[in-house]
Amino acid sequence: MGNLMGSWRYKEPSTVEECDSTWETDSESDELQPGGEEEDSGISESMSPADAVRDAEQLDHGSPKFGDMMESSTRMKRSFYAAKDLYKYRHSYPNYKEPRRLNEYRNLRFYLNKIPLVPDGIYIEEILTKWRGDYEKLEHNHTYIQWLFPLREQGLNFYAQELTQDEIKEFQSTREAKRRFLLAYTIMLDFFGIKLLDKNGNVARAPNWQDRFQHLNESQHNYLRITRILKSLGELGFESFKLPLVRLLLEEALVEGTLPNMRHSALEYFIYTLRQHRQRRALLRFAQRHYQPPENFIWGPPKKKRIPASGSTGMKSGKNEVVEKSVGKARSPREGRNLEREADDMDDRKSGEWKTAKGSKVLQEGRGRVDLEEYIETIPL
Repeated sequence: MGNLMGSWRYKEPSTVEECDSTWETDSESDELQPGGEEEDSGISESMSPADAVRDAEQLDHGSPKFGDMMESSTRMKRSFYAAKDLYKYRHSYPNYKEPRRLNEYRNLRFYLNKIPLVPDGIYIEEILTKWRGDYEKLEHNHTYIQWLFPLREQGLNFYAQELTQDEIKEFQSTREAKRRFLLAYTIMLDFFGIKLLDKNGNVARAPNWQDRFQHLNESQHNYLRITRILKSLGELGFESFKLPLVRLLLEEALVEGTLPNMRHSALEYFIYTLRQHRQRRALLRFAQRHYQPPENFIWGPPKKKRIPASGSTGMKSGKNEVVEKSVGKARSPREGRNLEREADDMDDRKSGEWKTAKGSKVLQEGRGRVDLEEYIETIPL
């Protein structure tokens, strides 16, 4: 076994198709090819690596040109730069080598309030107690985000240390660090106009959503921050928190029209931080139903030839869509776990409606202000 593993070599993907396996195991599909194989991958023409290098900055979802370029109806393409970045993340950085220097666990020590972030010299407790609601500081300071949401990749703050496998394990087993991490998450959600509802990661519009959504729609560099937050949630033990946030942002961008500038970042980046194929497929099916113009939707599902039905009619095509509204009341844990399998018709719902589950513990505006830190303490970590 050791020799076999030692002879294995990681091969860098060179196309979008090689980076995206979302539809390869589409067992939910109603239109399979003879023999159970699909006709194609469902991926539109991709950018070559050379094109990606040249256009990486322009296609970055923080760039003002990103939306305009992606909207050109005759030249719509998936970004190889984005696809490769998310491929490496979902596969735990297959070519990553642990640093040889002594692992100081600086990210964990920061979250234990033992060292400040560099270069600002600010401790995590100061951020958690004084920065909530200080939108000017959260908007214009660009050194804290790499410390609050660490990754196994280098960010713009070169003083921030990349996560390692050993540190991730220590972090996930340290209750105090995880408690503070969730509080930091709620600070950023509030900055975006969103609130955390329950221990399952369900989210909804916050009371300040109108002003914050308007700002978020115009400040596209925050889309980079959202991508980083989603990645960090997955690294530090909160993978299940990603789906509710991505779902809400998709609905606001495609259905409610409150975040129209975000829709391509949500489709190119946010969805592809999800590690489960089923979740990505469900969100993409939902997005396809609401994307305008429909002919410009380039993220699947794959085009397939229908097999003539023998004695039965075809199954409904919308079977596996994620169609829940994230604006409103939270669902029960069981419903949260089976979210991606539901097939409610969202078009027949009124904005903001959710089915209420008995016993679901949520932060509701009508019940008065709940101390958020006390609430976080109730979440089993």
